[in-house]
Amino acid sequence: QVRLVESGGGLVQAGGSLRLSCAASGSFFSINTMGWYRQAPEKQRELVARITTSSGSTDYADSVKGRFAISRDNAKNTVYLQMNALKPEDTAVYYCNSLVSISGPTTLRYWGQGTQVTVSS
Repeated sequence: QVRLVESGGGLVQAGGSLRLSCAASGSFFSINTMGWYRQAPEKQRELVARITTSSGSTDYADSVKGRFAISRDNAKNTVYLQMNALKPEDTAVYYCNSLVSISGPTTLRYWGQGTQVTVSS
């Protein structure tokens, strides 16, 4: 079992910054990717940013490019999302996501419980 614990959400004014953290713990062989998704009310969950832990390669949603930055600390099994120049449309519940190798070729996807980010105008 793998547990993802998120922190760092909150209320911020437009133009402000927040930093989200997600720490993975439990029994696994390795973490392949870690990332952040978000879901606003009455909208589908969407990818915000994702990082491959071995190479450090990243993917971002077009809507956050140039404003958000994802990074990882492999020693701590932790991923961070630095969010700058926040806009009201960034308001959503942000979920940590990880693709984990359990053993051999077996990989499983895990989700955190979500953290609320609210950007006021």
